Amino acid sequence: MSIGAVVAIYFIVWWTSLFAVLPWGVRSQAESADVTPGTDPGAPVRPLMLYKVIATSLIALVVTAGIVYIMTSGIIALEDIPLPFKTAE
Repeated sequence: MSIGAVVAIYFIVWWTSLFAVLPWGVRSQAESADVTPGTDPGAPVRPLMLYKVIATSLIALVVTAGIVYIMTSGIIALEDIPLPFKTAE
């Protein structure tokens, strides 16, 4: 597997993980009773983005390592994955 393929897999897994991690620990301005005038009450008070980026990177690293291991070890071959359509042979 090439380095470019691994980087592409990591990039896709990282963005997918980010959307899963973003809601962690978010408190809205309405929940904390500290709504800044002119902002949406659902806006987060402290988004803690640095921690979320670090958590996302670690999760993506583990998931990508698992995907690369499965693909290179031969546990699952590309031929084993069912396709929605198959050409007649």
